[in-house]
Amino acid sequence: MQAAFLVAPQGTEQVELTEPWQAVTTANGTPKLISTATGKVQAFHHLDKADTFPVDLTVDDATEADFDGLVLPGGVANPDALRLDKRAVALVRSFFDAGKPVAAICHAPWTLIEAEVVRGRTLTSWPSLRTDLRNAGATWVDEQVKICTAGPNTLITSRKPADLPAFCEAFLAEFSH
Repeated sequence: MQAAFLVAPQGTEQVELTEPWQAVTTANGTPKLISTATGKVQAFHHLDKADTFPVDLTVDDATEADFDGLVLPGGVANPDALRLDKRAVALVRSFFDAGKPVAAICHAPWTLIEAEVVRGRTLTSWPSLRTDLRNAGATWVDEQVKICTAGPNTLITSRKPADLPAFCEAFLAEFSH
């Protein structure tokens, strides 16, 4: 299993990167960190700087054809930065166009909204995204994990770090197909 993790250079909620990353590794998969710039990304614990992580590929060098699925960690600043980068948005959209599964947690659905891939889909997120998702044509639910197959691919979403065990279990099952 090859899993792509797309994050901005700053602002990823660390646990929403590291716990899914470890889940992929434990399942004998290969995670790759993709960002909009080379070097390292700065993760956060809420609003405080946490660890840095080396970037494996930039969005210019990554293609959905090399991966079984895409994970979008949250953090408020991370998806906000990604949705302003046309290359990142195009990469996200390419996973949907190819019918490959995408997993997004917390604030990450902001990037999905920008990629225009949520219309007609049912998903969950951090509660403050509820109106944004509804305005983009999605149905929002308050559930630990939501698996939506009403589209060209499977979309797995969760609300917050406390949902990570269910989130990881759901996306691993889907990425392993």
